[in-house]
Order: sequence, then structure tokens, then C-alpha cells
Amino acid sequence: MLDFINYPVSFILWCWHKVFGAVFGPTSGVAWLLGIVFLTFTVRAILIKPFVKQVRSMRKMQEFAPEIKKLQAKYKNDRQKLAQEMQKLQSQHGVNPLGSCLPMLLQIPVFFGLNNVLRGFVPNAQGNYFFGADEVSSYLHANLFGARLSNYIAQASKEMTDLGGNLQSVIIVSAPLMVIASIATHFTAKHNVARQNPATATAQTGIMNKITLWVFPLGVLVFGAFFPIGLLIYWLSNNIWTLGQQYLIYKKIDREEEEQKVQAQEKRTNLGPKVGQKPTQPKKRPTPPKPAAADEASTDETSDETTSTGKPEKKWPAKQPTVRPNQKKPASGNTSGNGSTEIPGLISDRSRSKKSGRKRP
Repeated sequence: MLDFINYPVSFILWCWHKVFGAVFGPTSGVAWLLGIVFLTFTVRAILIKPFVKQVRSMRKMQEFAPEIKKLQAKYKNDRQKLAQEMQKLQSQHGVNPLGSCLPMLLQIPVFFGLNNVLRGFVPNAQGNYFFGADEVSSYLHANLFGARLSNYIAQASKEMTDLGGNLQSVIIVSAPLMVIASIATHFTAKHNVARQNPATATAQTGIMNKITLWVFPLGVLVFGAFFPIGLLIYWLSNNIWTLGQQYLIYKKIDREEEEQKVQAQEKRTNLGPKVGQKPTQPKKRPTPPKPAAADEASTDETSDETTSTGKPEKKWPAKQPTVRPNQKKPASGNTSGNGSTEIPGLISDRSRSKKSGRKRP
């Protein structure tokens, strides 16, 4: 049923056993132990990118934790509406809830796959996935301080002796691995809990923290008696990798966030006024003067004055003088009868003409 998991797991273990078997010998317990350890490291190295996404997703969820609490208080009696609003809020912030648990979900099949592979090393087996009959026999005779990697504390005595082990040797090897794996599980959970934002804490969060801090480590300590030694080695190396990975990645993300804060602070400082300097306001640009309107009253002016825009101002032509019935038109040269020069548009002086003229009978 899980062959799609068992075959890749057995292939990775087969490759590492070939590497360390060439150094320590194919039947050496150290070669098989290191093969299991580096199988764990290989799988965890593949899951580094999802783990980084998990950490960033959790940090984003902590940023909008107050909004989550408001929704929980608003829709506390409507679970369906709360789920819809939570999904909407997470999509707005670009957070995928599945991303926060993806690495753990991917490790569970690997754990069961390795368990199936290790339990497949049985006497007289013709093969075990990628392993042939000789390699199955090599695993069964691998000695680790008097115990075999397929042995476990709760194993039947006959089955244990058939594999070449004894209860005392199995306890000597398995008990320290169980205790160390349990302690490593506790500290891994403690490191995760310490990174949580208290503002996001709820009753459910407190319960889950207690389970991961105490129930899981206690489960490893109790149920470790039913795990083969090879599986205990996997569990211990997995927790050691997790502790180191969390420390390095959390430190890297904290440094990036600190640098972003410093850059934002420097940007605000550069935009603000310096110490002792008065804040200056931007100067207003002067509005250009509007062009003067043409004076309709002065119709006789025909000067070529220019406006403020540099274009000649349009002038209407001067109004021609009206000729009355008893008045003669001025002669050419614009000279009047009394020898005076008349300017068009101006009325001639009639008082003088009245004095010099004859009176009518």
C-alpha cells in the first residue's frame, strides 16, 4: 500500500549503506547506523524549503493576530462564518494554513516508510525493496554493542535470540536512545513554543503546546520500547537535525527582519530635517500675470504695443469721422480752409470759423 514511499526510502538507505559499507564494511553496525542517520538528513534537506515557508507563514500569522482575535470575538457563535472570514483574511495576507504544517505532514510518511523497510529485514528473506538477499543478511548480522538494529525491548525473546541479540544488550542500546530522543523532542517543541506570539495565544493553543511539550516526549519514552533500534536512531537524528535547522533558520530570518527595520528607520531619518535645522517649506511658484484686456474706449490708438506674452495686442481700427450735411470734407493733405491741419477723429475748432465768416442775411 505504501510502496510509493517504501521504495524511495529504501533506495536512499541503500545508497548511503554502499558509501559507508565501503569504509567500515558491509556488515558493520556503524555502516548501517550512519546509513540511517544520513537517510534522515537527506530527507530533511529536501524539506528545507517547505520548512522556511512554514516559518515565514507563522510569522505573518503573528502579524495580523489582532485581526484574528477580532474575528473570533465577532463570530464566536457562528463557526461557519468565522471560517469563511478567516480564510478571506489569510488570502489577503498571502498566508496558506497548509504551509505551516506541510513539513510535519511530509515526515509522517517517511517515518512509516522507514519502519516498513526496517521490519522487512527478516531471516531467509530474498529481498527487501531495493535490498537483495545478501544485504538483508548483512543488516540482520550488523552488531551494535551486542544488539541488532532489528531488535527492540518489547520483542519476543525467541525472535530476539534468533536475530542474535539478547535483552540486556538491547536495553543497554535502546534505553539511552529513548531517553535522548525524548529530551530532544521536548527541546524541539520548547523552541517552537518560545517563538510564538503571546497575542495569538488561545485556549486551544495552550492545550496544543502542553501536548507537544510533554505528551509527545513521554510517548517517545514509553512507546520507544516497541521501536526497533534502527527506528530509534532515525527519531533521534531527526530531532537533532530539527534543533539545528530551527536555530539557523530562525536566526537568519530574525537578522533579515532586523535589517529591514534598520533600513526603514534610516529612510525615515534621511527624509526628516537634520538636528538644529529649521524645517523648510517648498516655495510656491509665482502665477504668471494675465494679459490685460483691450480697452474698448480708446479706439483711436493703433500702437503696436505688445502684451505680457510677447504677442502684439490686437487693436480695432479708428472710427472714421462722420460728415455732416453742411460740412465739407477735408481736402487732400488733411488741411482745413484756414490753413490748419486737421487730425482725423478730432472735431475742428468752430469758434474761430464763426468769427471770420460772414453773417447770413
